[in-house]
Amino acid sequence: MKTRSISAGGGGPLLEVEGLAISLGTMTITTSMSIALERGESIAIVGESGSGKSVTARAIAGLLPSGLDATGAITFDGMSLMPLPERERRKVRGYRVSMLMQDPFTMLNPLMCCGDHIDEMLRARPEFASRAARANEVQRRLEEVGISDPDVARRLPFQLSGGMCQRVAMAAALARDPDLLIADEPTTALDVTSQAEIMKLLADVQRERHMGLILVTHNLRLAFATCQRVYVLYAGSILEVGDAIAIERQPFHPYTLGLLLSDPPVDIRVPNLVAMRGSVPRAAEVVDRCSFADRCDWASAVCRALKPPLVARDGLRFTACLRQDEIQSEIDARRATVLSEEPKRLSPGEARECLVRVNSLAKTFSGGRGRPVRAVRDVSFYIRSGECVGLVGESGSGKTTIGRCLVGLENPTSGDIVIGGISAADYGAMEKRDLARIRRSIQMVFQDAYSTLNPRHSVGRALSEALGASVGATSPATPERVASLLAEVGLSAAYANRRPVSLSGGERQRVAIARALAVKPAILVCDEPVSALDVSVQAQVLNLFRRLQVEHALSYLFITHDLAVLRQIAERIYVLYLGEIVEHGPTEKVIGDPQHPYTRRLVQSIPRGTMQLTR
Repeated sequence: MKTRSISAGGGGPLLEVEGLAISLGTMTITTSMSIALERGESIAIVGESGSGKSVTARAIAGLLPSGLDATGAITFDGMSLMPLPERERRKVRGYRVSMLMQDPFTMLNPLMCCGDHIDEMLRARPEFASRAARANEVQRRLEEVGISDPDVARRLPFQLSGGMCQRVAMAAALARDPDLLIADEPTTALDVTSQAEIMKLLADVQRERHMGLILVTHNLRLAFATCQRVYVLYAGSILEVGDAIAIERQPFHPYTLGLLLSDPPVDIRVPNLVAMRGSVPRAAEVVDRCSFADRCDWASAVCRALKPPLVARDGLRFTACLRQDEIQSEIDARRATVLSEEPKRLSPGEARECLVRVNSLAKTFSGGRGRPVRAVRDVSFYIRSGECVGLVGESGSGKTTIGRCLVGLENPTSGDIVIGGISAADYGAMEKRDLARIRRSIQMVFQDAYSTLNPRHSVGRALSEALGASVGATSPATPERVASLLAEVGLSAAYANRRPVSLSGGERQRVAIARALAVKPAILVCDEPVSALDVSVQAQVLNLFRRLQVEHALSYLFITHDLAVLRQIAERIYVLYLGEIVEHGPTEKVIGDPQHPYTRRLVQSIPRGTMQLTR
C-alpha cells in the first residue's frame, strides 16, 4: 500500500520504500511496509521499543547488522538501492544519505578531536583540499549547529556535554550536505532544553537546504511538533499513517490512542495516566493476526484470525484496523473522557511531619588542572511525610549530586542534611545505630536499573539480599516474602527466577523499586527513573509510584528534567540552575505561571505537538 503524501516539490519523491521486510534467517523482524518521503519533507517513525523503528531506519540507510536480511525495494531519487553492491551503496550513504544516532558518543571517536570528525567528511571535496580551507569550513559547520567557541574543534568528545557532543555529531552528519538525514532518537539522552535546541537546529537546517528528514522516536510530542507526517509502527508492522495534525487530533488506531493517552500532558494533571497493559510482542509471533490484539480493548475474534492490511480511510490517512469504522466513536469518546476527568486535588501538607530538611547545601568537586567545580551552591529545601517534591533542571544543574548527598553517596562540602531528626551530612561520621536508621529510612532508585542489578544474580536473589537488610530482619527472606515484594510492584512470583538481561526496561525498573522498598523506607530518592522508558511503560511506572505513595505513605524526591512528568506526580517543585534554586513552589503555579526566566525557558522547551490538551 503506497502511503505517499502530496508532493512537496517537483521531480518525484526523494525516497520510496515498497514492501520492505526484514528477517533473521527464518524469523520475521518486520513485515512488508511502504514509506514515502518527498523532497524537503519531514516524517516521523514512532512506536515503543521493539516496534522495528531503528532497524527499519538502518535498512533504509544500508546499515543493517550482520545476519539480518532485507527484501523489497528502496528507491532514492530514482535510484534503486537494494541491488547495489556495498561499494556503490557507500557512494550514497554518508554523501547523499546521512544518519544521526541516538548516542553521540557512539558516532564520535573518543580519540579524535571534535573538529577532526568534520574535517574527515570534507576531504573528498576538491574545494577543501587544503588544511586551511577545511579548518575554516569546520568552524563554519560548527557555527551552523550553534557552536561559536573555536576551541570546541580541538576538544575530545569526553570534554563536552551530551548536548554539545550531539551538535558536533550533527555537524559531521551534515558536512557532506546530504539530501536525506535519518535521525534515530537524536534527543533521547538530552535534557529538555538541549532537546529543543537540537530539534530547532534540525528544522532550520532542513528548511534552509530543502533536505528530507526521517525522525525515529518514541516521543510523540517531539514527532508532532517537528514532522509533517507520522508513521506508527508496532511489532514490525505499520498500524497508522497520516498527517501529524490529523493523527494528533483524532487517532484512528487503538494503539495510537494508547500512545497518546500514555504521554503525560504538561498543561493538565490527569487522575491516572492510561497505561497500556502488556508489552510489544515479537513480530514473528503475530505475523498472521493483528499484532496489537492482545493489548487492545476492542479486539474481537476476527482480529486474532486475520492480519489487517494498511488501507486508506480518510484522504491520505491509513490504518491497519479491521474494526476502525465500528469503534471510531468509542476511541474519540475515550480520549475526551480521559482529558476531561477532574484530577484528585492534592491535600495541603502544612500539618504533615517534615522528614527531610536540607540547609545551605554546597558541593564542590576538584576539576581539571586543579580548578574547583561548584556543582551545588547554597541549596535549601524540605520534604514532608507522604509528599512528592520535584527537583528539575538541565544536565549539570546539580540535581543528581543533591540526590547522592541525601543517600550518602557523596559528602557535601558544606551545609546540613537532617533526615528523620538525624544529622546526615556525613554518613562516615555517624554512629552505627543512627547510620542503620538512616539507611532504612531513605533509599534511591536510579535512572539505569540494569546497571544497579548484578547480571549474574536472579531477581529473587537481589530481593532476598535486600530483605535481609530490612528492619528487624531476623526471619529468612523466604520465597513468599520475595513474591510479596514483587506483587507490590505488579510482578508475578515467577520473576524471581529471571535474570536482569531477560527483563524489559520497565520490568527492571519495577525490580529496582521493589528492592528499594524491601527495607520499608519512608523516603525514596528517584533519579530520572522514567527518562529512558517508552511513554507506555513510563505511564505504568508513574502510576506505580502514585499507588505506592498512597499505600505506604512514601515521600519522594523526584529528580527529572521533564516538567510534564513532574506535573503528574509532584506536589511542589524546586527549579535548579547552575547548582542554585532559582524558583520553587506548588507544581501548578511553577509550571502554569513560571516567574524566573530559566523556568520559563524550561516550560517553553517542552515539545507540545500541534494542539494543547486543555479542558
